[in-house]
Amino acid sequence: MTVPTAPRLFGERYAAHPHETLDQLRSLGPVAWAEIDEGVHALVVTSHRAALDLLHDTATYSKDARLWDALNNGQVPQHSPVLALMGWRPSLLYADDSTHERLRTAMDDCLGRIDLHELEEITRRHASALIARVAPLGMVDVMADYADTVPLLAFADLLGCPPDVGARLVEACQGVINAGPGAGLAARDLIGCLAELVALKRHAPGRDITTWMLTHSTQLSEEEILNQLFVVVGAGTIPTAAWIGQSVRLLLTDEHYSSSLTGGAVTVRRAMEQTLRTHSPMANFSVHFARRNTVLHGVPIPVGVPVMISHQAANTDPDLPSTRGARDHLAWSAGPHRCPAVGPATRIAQAAVETILDELWAMQLSDQHIPNRPGPFHQCPSTVHATFKPTTAVRLAAAAPKPGGTT
Repeated sequence: MTVPTAPRLFGERYAAHPHETLDQLRSLGPVAWAEIDEGVHALVVTSHRAALDLLHDTATYSKDARLWDALNNGQVPQHSPVLALMGWRPSLLYADDSTHERLRTAMDDCLGRIDLHELEEITRRHASALIARVAPLGMVDVMADYADTVPLLAFADLLGCPPDVGARLVEACQGVINAGPGAGLAARDLIGCLAELVALKRHAPGRDITTWMLTHSTQLSEEEILNQLFVVVGAGTIPTAAWIGQSVRLLLTDEHYSSSLTGGAVTVRRAMEQTLRTHSPMANFSVHFARRNTVLHGVPIPVGVPVMISHQAANTDPDLPSTRGARDHLAWSAGPHRCPAVGPATRIAQAAVETILDELWAMQLSDQHIPNRPGPFHQCPSTVHATFKPTTAVRLAAAAPKPGGTT
């Protein structure tokens, strides 16, 4: 298939000016071709209405990445970083119909057993420990020193990871979502960590997601469990890190929020919802494939081509009414594949944002012009450098929440 010259959804220029690229895509129609890696193309949906229509039309569109013609024909390099998230795996992310229903049931049941209050306490404990490292310095990179790590530590606890496995899991997961040259190796490392964890939990079960997957009534195979956990870690952690970083950035830079924050009048949750609408952590994802040649809002959709939802473009669609609510967005996607971890991710993100604002006094952003990290999937600031009034780790340790056990 001959693909026309298309806007690039990766690289330094896109990272620095994502809105310009999305505006260019919008000008080409509600669905348009984009290059998501060198020589790798996809159709990208930028219209909010078209995105909703696709996400709810399971009769026309499939999540099965094995339908990707260019990949099957050897036209997508095996080392392409997009394969870490777009290559098929036996998990609910790539499943349809009864298979998806079975896997989603197991996922929903396991995530539903999480004690969200206990998760909040776990998150605050990890957050306070990370903050204690930088508190005497008077400066912090909110991303590298904090947001990148808090949700990974929290999810490692939810999975029941011992410290050594958890540390390797954190490193591997960061490599996957960054969609850089090492993404493929990072994905293999992550699966290796999860396999080690599953073997451990077979012999020493606990009160954790891994054990619940192993003992669920759907009787998941070991391969299914590994890849279900892969989704939990990949989709539940790094987008949450981006959400934390973007929310802190908004609270410190937007005049409405920053002035209210000083007076204690703003709620962190309201700013977090605004962040989801204007800076969707997963900017472009929710990949589908047409089951047959079709048309979406006047645009031909051939079989065998990945069709990606731009959550960021859909959320900021100029055709949307200005009166819509703050929660009227597609940051969590929509339809049967809507994110299953909304509750845990929200509790982790809110606890992390509140903790850093509470414990680092008079925090101010050092640079307001921050590019995103390169890559087609996520919208995450590369850095969020801030200064604050230095404080002692002793004071923070005294104020930190006491351990509440594992979840």
